Amino acid sequence: MHATTQSLFSLAGKTALVTGASSGLGAHFASVLAAAGANVVAAARRQERLDSLVAQITDNGGKATAVAMDVTDGDSVNAALDEAVDAFAAVDILVNNAGVAGSRFCLNVDERNWDYIMDTNLKGAWRVAQAVAARSVAAHRPCSIINIASILGLRVGFGESAYGVSKAGVVQLTRALALELAAKDIRVNAICPGYFATEMNSDYLHSEEGQAYLERTPARRMGELDELSGPLLLLASGAGSFVNGAIIPVDGGHLVSSL
Repeated sequence: MHATTQSLFSLAGKTALVTGASSGLGAHFASVLAAAGANVVAAARRQERLDSLVAQITDNGGKATAVAMDVTDGDSVNAALDEAVDAFAAVDILVNNAGVAGSRFCLNVDERNWDYIMDTNLKGAWRVAQAVAARSVAAHRPCSIINIASILGLRVGFGESAYGVSKAGVVQLTRALALELAAKDIRVNAICPGYFATEMNSDYLHSEEGQAYLERTPARRMGELDELSGPLLLLASGAGSFVNGAIIPVDGGHLVSSL
């Protein structure tokens, strides 16, 4: 018997961990997963910034809790995973979203800046994914890991050398983990957003310069957060049960723009 569309995308009874959930894409992802029925563990370095998100989710009938997590600290990651289990259950869905920006010309990138971006965007993503996967393997439990990369990890952008390399690393990390963990019933995929307004880039995107740049892209606009919800739910749910190692751009066709 074929499953209904609603049941395919349902996350009822699942526990979803979202890193970098205090604002922007992470807060949106947490709300979308909760609306689909998941018990959401919202993680960020500053737990107090998550309180309004958790309240919003619970006011809308969902279930959520906040945990402090610094993805650059292994002890912090493991402590947060312990809290997630105590609050709900083992993590079934990981949205590896925590990240930092670092736009600057390549000759102006120093080692401190380079390490800061790599430690958060790449090593942090690896650290959380490995910790979640190890627990899932030990428990013989299926899991979906969704890494948030970027179109800047697939094509180069001026002034984005360090950030772009970090996200290219996330893309390759996704493929490597998908290959090695498939036999353990763990799927690993990545979403590569194009330009969406967040705390990191909103001022630029809404500026005259930013709007002029967007006008030169195929869609001639930035994305709306809801346009990321479908790909997220596909990868998180049973609807994407045979999708593994996929790198999915959500960019209005920006990557296929003419040279």
